[in-house]
Amino acid sequence: MNPTSLTRIKCAIVFIVFILFSIGPVPITSSIGLYVVIFRPRWFKELVNKIYTDKAD
Repeated sequence: MNPTSLTRIKCAIVFIVFILFSIGPVPITSSIGLYVVIFRPRWFKELVNKIYTDKAD
């Protein structure tokens, strides 16, 4: 399994956990999405780079 697939699987698992926690009164997934859109954190760019490392430019 290549690192890109492993990163995609980890992201999918995290999103599934967020979806399960979002059933409660606090929407976690929407809050994190809003944070990413407003502040554009470095960890998000690095995550996207890891996911698309095997893609041609």
